[in-house]
Amino acid sequence: MPRAIADAGDSSFKLPSMSGKRSFEEQIAALDALRQLPEEARAGPLRKALAHRNNFIVAKAADLVREFRMAPLSPELLNAFDRFFENPVKTDPQCWAKNALSRALAALDHQEAEVFLRGMRHIQMEPVWRGSSDTAGTLRATCALALVQCRSLTDADLLTHLVELVGDKDKSVRAEAVRAIEQVGSAPASLLLRLRAILGADEPEVLGACYSGILRLEGLGAIPWIRRFLTTADDSAAEAALAIAGTHSPEGFHALRECFAKADDPWWHSVLLSAIALTRQDAALEFLLELVRTESPGAEGAIEAILRSMPSQEVINRLEKLVAGSPRLARVFVAHHKVPS
Repeated sequence: MPRAIADAGDSSFKLPSMSGKRSFEEQIAALDALRQLPEEARAGPLRKALAHRNNFIVAKAADLVREFRMAPLSPELLNAFDRFFENPVKTDPQCWAKNALSRALAALDHQEAEVFLRGMRHIQMEPVWRGSSDTAGTLRATCALALVQCRSLTDADLLTHLVELVGDKDKSVRAEAVRAIEQVGSAPASLLLRLRAILGADEPEVLGACYSGILRLEGLGAIPWIRRFLTTADDSAAEAALAIAGTHSPEGFHALRECFAKADDPWWHSVLLSAIALTRQDAALEFLLELVRTESPGAEGAIEAILRSMPSQEVINRLEKLVAGSPRLARVFVAHHKVPS
């Protein structure tokens, strides 16, 4: 039995000291070795690791608690989470520990809302070249999503807390806040997403999360409303097209095809063709193949859209036959067809 495993299984197991790079690596190896031990042998070492002062060691232990789903260690997770808010720039640079601890608590269905609210509100400015940078974005996003599972909060309470993050300076936090609002799943949540979409003036991925959330909450009936965002023919409109494609519905295909018929920008044509392919509708595939068969101005984009949509071998064979008589289209097919190695 390897020494790391033997030590980890011993009831008197102690994590090595932190002196030197080698001892740190030994500690990580000892934690990794816990995967090979029975469940009853893991709790002791993990408790000690969660009490460690090194944030990376604690993060590793928290990830293992989450992996093993060891709910009895929740008190230790909470103690560690609280500890790393003290002088956080020094004790937990990059929020490694707090990120892992919050993920573990969320995975264990922790119900104490104040824990996640604390994480949602945390901003950690750390020194960078010629200034400082907030490193707590991931923590805020994780805690926002975790807050939705807290059954003590009403929908109104949840939305009141989550809407604060829709204006966060970090775009990834804003996007996760939108996804958390979607998970609330109520009519007021959908209205909030509609309002955010109408206001615009945000990163495309944030607006895309709004479009997708509205469609998931309201269903196909929201497609005509989402169509309004296709008119700008920019990156945000591309997100709207992909959200409509994600409904995998005849209604989504028809909306995208009608938009394609009115479009005149080559880039926007390409985006719409890709979205049409991603609807996964038989009628959409036949539409794209017809563009190729007739060698229309959109034929090259149709070929690329089909091949990027992970088509079946049957579809690839059909497409290959259609381009065989056109050297121009055949070159496009060869350029985008990835032959399995």
